[in-house]
Amino acid sequence: MNKRTFLKNLTFTGIASSASFEAFSKTIEAYTLISPVALAKDEDFWQKIRGGYKLKPDYINLENGYYCFLPTETLENYINHIREINYQGSWYFRTVQWENKDKAAARLAKAFGGSPDEIAITRNATESLDIIISGYPWQKGDEAIFALQDYGSIQNMFILASRRHGITNKIVSIPNHPKTDEEIVKIYEDAITPNTKLMMVSHMINITGQILPVRKICDMAHRHGVEVMLDGAHCIAHFDFKIEDLNCDYYACSLHKWLSVPLGAGLLYVKKDKINKIWPLLAPYELDHTNIKNLNHIGTHPVATDLAVNNALDYFEKIGAERKEERLRYLQLYWSDKVRNVPKINVNTPAEPSRSCGIANVGIEGLDPNEMAKILMEKHKIYTVGINYAGVVGCRITPNIYTSTEELDVFVNALKEMAKS
Repeated sequence: MNKRTFLKNLTFTGIASSASFEAFSKTIEAYTLISPVALAKDEDFWQKIRGGYKLKPDYINLENGYYCFLPTETLENYINHIREINYQGSWYFRTVQWENKDKAAARLAKAFGGSPDEIAITRNATESLDIIISGYPWQKGDEAIFALQDYGSIQNMFILASRRHGITNKIVSIPNHPKTDEEIVKIYEDAITPNTKLMMVSHMINITGQILPVRKICDMAHRHGVEVMLDGAHCIAHFDFKIEDLNCDYYACSLHKWLSVPLGAGLLYVKKDKINKIWPLLAPYELDHTNIKNLNHIGTHPVATDLAVNNALDYFEKIGAERKEERLRYLQLYWSDKVRNVPKINVNTPAEPSRSCGIANVGIEGLDPNEMAKILMEKHKIYTVGINYAGVVGCRITPNIYTSTEELDVFVNALKEMAKS
C-alpha cells in the first residue's frame, strides 16, 4: 500500500463510507429546513440520534461532562484505526503518523479557531494547561490569578509553580449568580497588580456550567499587560465560538468531552507570538521548532486517537454546531426551569440562557451533595456527581444530545420528592 492510498483510506473517508453514517446523514438531511431552535425540541429527531449510541440501560446517565460516549460511527472507526495501525506497525510510525496528526490539528483549527501552527493535539485539558503553567517564564515575585471555582489540579499546578519559582497566587471567587458581566470582570481586575503576569479563567466553570464573559475579561487584562489562559475543558463542541474571537493568549480543552473523541485527546492553542516564550514540558524530537510542535512532543503515543479526531469532527459537523448548542441548552433549561422556584431546591447556575448551556448544578437544602447523588442513583436510577466546595453545594447535571425529556422528567420528579422529604 502506498502512502497516498493509506492516508486516503485511513484518515478521511472511513466514516463517510460506512452504511451507518450514510443513514445518519440522511436523517440529518431530512430535517435541514427546520431551525436549530425548533429542532432542539423535536424529540422524534433526537430519538433517532439516540439510536446511534449504545447506552447502558441500568440508569439514566446525567454525568456526561466527565466523558461523553462515542457515537457508534466514531467508535467503530476508532477500533478500525487500532486494527490498521497494528497491521502497519512501525511503518506507520516512521512514515505518516505526524502528517496525519497535523491534518487532524488543522481540522480542529478550521472548526474551532486558531491557525494550524497554533493548535496542538494533547492528551487532555489538564496537560494543555500544565504545559503553559509549568513552562511560563516565571520570575520570583511574579503574580498569577485564578478562581476558587477553577479545576482543582490546575490550581495545584499554580501552587507547584509558587513553590518552585516563588510566585504569588491570588485567588478570586466567582458568584454563582452574577448580576452583570461587569461584576465578573471587576473581580478579576481588582486582583491585578503591576506584578501580575498570567491570569487563568474558566471559559465555563466546570462545577456549575456558568459561562464567563471571557472576551471582556481578556480585553481588560490585556489593557493591564496581563496574559490570559482560558480553561475551556467543557466548551469545544458544546457551544459555538471561535478561539481567536476570545482574544486569549492560551486555550485548553478536553476533546473526549463534548466532541466525543476517544480518551487521550485534548487541545492546546497558543497564540503564535507566545509560543517561543513557553518552555516545553517535554523535550521536542527536534529542538527549536518555530510553531507549536515545540511544545507538543510526548514520545510514542496512541496514534489511533489522533485519527479518530477526524471521525469525531465528521459526526459533529454533520450534527451542526448550532443544532447541538441549542439542544444542550434546551435540555438544561427544560429541567432547571421546572425547579428554580421550588422550595428547598437551589439551582447553582444562572438562569439567563447566555450564561450557561448544557451543564447546571442543583442542590437540596440540608442534604449533602454526595448523599443526594447516592439517593438519585439508588432510589431513582439516575447517575450524577456531588459537588461540595467553592460555594457550590449540589449535584452537577450534564445531559447529552441523546438525553430525552422523558428522562429529565424522571429527574425533576425525583428532585421534588427529595425536597419534600
